[in-house]
Amino acid sequence: METIEAVQKYTYKDFVSDQEVRWCPGCDDYVVLRAMQKALPEMGVKKEDVVFISGIGCSSRFPYYMDTYGMHSIHGRAPGIATGVKLANPELSVWVITGDGDSMAIGGNHFIHALRRNVDLNIVMFNNEIYGLTKGQFSPTSLLGQKTKSSPYGNTQPPFSPGELALGANARFFARIAGNNPKDISQIFIQAHQFKGTSLVEVLQNCVIFNDGCYDGITNKEVKEDEQIFLEHGKPMIFGKSRDKGLVLNGLKLEVVTIGENGITQEDLLVHNAREKDPTLHQMLIRLEHPLVTGIIRSYEDHTLEQREDALTEQIKAKSTFRKTDDLFFSGEIYEVI
Repeated sequence: METIEAVQKYTYKDFVSDQEVRWCPGCDDYVVLRAMQKALPEMGVKKEDVVFISGIGCSSRFPYYMDTYGMHSIHGRAPGIATGVKLANPELSVWVITGDGDSMAIGGNHFIHALRRNVDLNIVMFNNEIYGLTKGQFSPTSLLGQKTKSSPYGNTQPPFSPGELALGANARFFARIAGNNPKDISQIFIQAHQFKGTSLVEVLQNCVIFNDGCYDGITNKEVKEDEQIFLEHGKPMIFGKSRDKGLVLNGLKLEVVTIGENGITQEDLLVHNAREKDPTLHQMLIRLEHPLVTGIIRSYEDHTLEQREDALTEQIKAKSTFRKTDDLFFSGEIYEVI
């Protein structure tokens, strides 16, 4: 991928298209869009090397609002199309923009197999726990008992956890971040771009029309410092308004402790290792409900699909007696038709 020269430094305005942004006023999608437009200049990638592929849903309008290459594709198929784009031109920075319904319902297979294969692309999932574009039906992440247009008496289907599903598909990179946290969203996008392999970023995105307030209990500024823990690789798992809470491992469970109580010091807290190959602790962090874990939870670099395919190709070529197509065509028994 060709990097830009210092004299060609972009600003976020270089990635703003001339299209009118048509999302509901107050939607977190605006925050994510601006966070991406601010992150891209920091990635050092030329505009013509960036591609956004989306499926169907409110979030899938995203490519129209980016002054880059892009495609508004079909429902649930964005990861498959993005895989083709990346394999056809490995130098591109390819981004999949999707929603919880688009990726985990009709697009479930494409989603998990992109993660399994570890294609070098980036997936941003807008999770508002509802179908917003089609006016409020329950989605694969809607809560049990949630009343929606398609579950007026309450949803009876247990929800998917995107992070757990991702780790079950052997995802190497998973991050989760609140949709009202633009600075950290931008930084996560930059690190997702730098990661070699499939990165998945789940954005907890509020739908102001059909599921307003779905994350208020963890994202409102009055409570977020106590209800969220933002992890950074190599740093202690500490949180709270007074920065006096932390996580320790008690047997097979994560436990919240208070620094200064029962002899607990900061040195007793777990130190986050996002790069650990074994996903056991990452899974525990994803499952933890209080505090909700945000930040880059897993970032384990492994061979990508492209690297494995290239290695196999070279291995076969080294052993092959064929050097050109004619060698194959004229090998073995030959018949002449007259």
